[in-house]
Amino acid sequence: MIEKFNPATVHEPPGYSHVTISSAGRLAHLAGQCPLDLDGKVVGEPGDFDAQTDQVIANCLAVLAAAGAEPGDVVRSVIYVVSSETAVLASVWDRLNASPLAPAFGTASTLLGVAALGFGGQLVEIDLTAALA
Repeated sequence: MIEKFNPATVHEPPGYSHVTISSAGRLAHLAGQCPLDLDGKVVGEPGDFDAQTDQVIANCLAVLAAAGAEPGDVVRSVIYVVSSETAVLASVWDRLNASPLAPAFGTASTLLGVAALGFGGQLVEIDLTAALA
């Protein structure tokens, strides 16, 4: 069971929950998913946040399924975006929340603008933790 709530003593968040409590006995800690295709190459043209976000979504869905989990089982997400522009961060957030991965972001979630990620040209990465039945 996953319980999500927002205490009345803090601001109302835009789509995520301040607190997520899981009674699951097992958790799957998934490695940060990058915008890499099956050949290990970064997808999209340089600067293509949409293509990279879509590949990260596909990779997240694949690793969740391999762990026996679904997006609704996610209890924590951290989203890294190589940008200091609020509009870019919001665009990636909106794209994630319009995708099949969207239920993963209603729990405890953090969106960060960062200076760089591990692969050359990489713009987006997502780190997930899921509760397993």
